[in-house]
Amino acid sequence: MKYFQIVIFMIMVSITSVKADEATDWLGVEIDNILNAYKNLNLSDEERFNLIETTINKNFAGAGIAKFVAGKSWGSANKDTKREYVKIFKRHLALNIASMMQGYSDQEYKFVNSIFDKKNGINLIDMEISNNTSKLLVTWRLKKSKERYYVIDLLVADISLIVTKRSEFNSMIKKVDNSLNKFIDVLKKQNKISYSKLID
Repeated sequence: MKYFQIVIFMIMVSITSVKADEATDWLGVEIDNILNAYKNLNLSDEERFNLIETTINKNFAGAGIAKFVAGKSWGSANKDTKREYVKIFKRHLALNIASMMQGYSDQEYKFVNSIFDKKNGINLIDMEISNNTSKLLVTWRLKKSKERYYVIDLLVADISLIVTKRSEFNSMIKKVDNSLNKFIDVLKKQNKISYSKLID
């Protein structure tokens, strides 16, 4: 009986490792796509961001994240408002990620750990970013859906990007009477400022 339990455990570990490695390989390709855009001197700042935004929109679970960070205001909004908000939020997310990755584009990174959370069906991949003087740990949370992976959260030094955004948005939405429609205008203005900083 004990031998049988050991065999089952080894099979489970093997399956977990395969899933984790597959996810890590996928993530490595997508990160390199973003970093290579920064290294391509033939691209204008605008072309570079457009390429990065396309990559992020394709690989992040944008609609799900947008709904989560909107909090209670999501439920009272109509379909058109929700659709518009998701569109504006995806650009906001792309601007945030692009700005963050820009700061690390000249540094080296390596994957140091990869775990598959079988209960929740989530891959947790630790990436270490380093230069000559410091190291930073970034944890990517991935979920597979319809035979492909999506990023559902990003933790920088154990701080969740999505939880941080929800807290930030909650405060901003309260100032516009919990109206998602009014918040769209606020987010548009913020995106415009972020875009100008990124491409100038």
